[in-house]
Amino acid sequence: MTDRAQDDAAKGPPLQVNVDLKGLPGPAAEPPARAPSRRKAAPLPVIRSGHPAAEQDPVAVEEPLEIRLAGETVAVIMRTPGDDHRLALGFLFGEGILTRAEDAATVFHCGRLGEEGYGNVIDVAPASGARIDWARLDTSRRGGITSSACGVCGRSAVEDLLAGVAPLPPGPPLPAASVHLAMAGLRAHQPTFDSTGGTHAAALWDLEGALLAAHEDVGRHNAVDKVVGALLLARAAGATPRPAVLAMSGRGGFEIVQKAARAGVPVVACVSAPTTLAVAVAQAAGITLCGFVREARMNVYAHAARLTGL
Repeated sequence: MTDRAQDDAAKGPPLQVNVDLKGLPGPAAEPPARAPSRRKAAPLPVIRSGHPAAEQDPVAVEEPLEIRLAGETVAVIMRTPGDDHRLALGFLFGEGILTRAEDAATVFHCGRLGEEGYGNVIDVAPASGARIDWARLDTSRRGGITSSACGVCGRSAVEDLLAGVAPLPPGPPLPAASVHLAMAGLRAHQPTFDSTGGTHAAALWDLEGALLAAHEDVGRHNAVDKVVGALLLARAAGATPRPAVLAMSGRGGFEIVQKAARAGVPVVACVSAPTTLAVAVAQAAGITLCGFVREARMNVYAHAARLTGL
């Protein structure tokens, strides 16, 4: 740990607190009122074919978010504003830096309300006795800005994707119909996509088919980080959710499978195709990876034995 990190970890709670991990919100709770209120879509002028006059059209908002740990910058990512505390926790957990939500004492936006750019820097203050892998900071730090299209842009290597992650066991068995129901249910949680057509979504369902969390973002991996962050907060609040299916819009990249593996999610379902690296990561992690999940069909690329009724 750096001297600065040690000093910051020893400080008391900062003044600009958005989320105090001592009073944990549940997975469906909203951040306290002091958190910045940010738009997920903004009206912009557009010229449509055959209509020379400009009209207002909602466009998905994309802004940078600098994620800090004890004051140290870990990454600058592009995301849709909102649920930044879940995004930060999910991101740090997915990188293997945090092991649970209780590792953070507070998660807060830096600066003051009303200042230009307020809400685009978030700091995670470590809790006393936190189990933080400080050595992974250098591995996880990303040069420049990470785009919303890719979760690992600028990373020098990906060999450590599953470092410290034990492969999931074969069970429990899950009906293939549950995967279709999860994907069908995803559409009900895409209001920003319905108005803009410019966001992705991720939804996490448990073994009984109940929704655990659902989020939208311009980046697929950001949506997953927000969902994982909600799962961590629920666990920290004393709940015992049993995640079963992560349903995703778009393609299945390896970073999505990696995040699911760290969170202990046994099935990843995508509406589009996976990549070869995603399949390799799923095979190594014991994850059932489903692609082209549409209507009554799907392709299963890894660990198909977990699904019954294929």
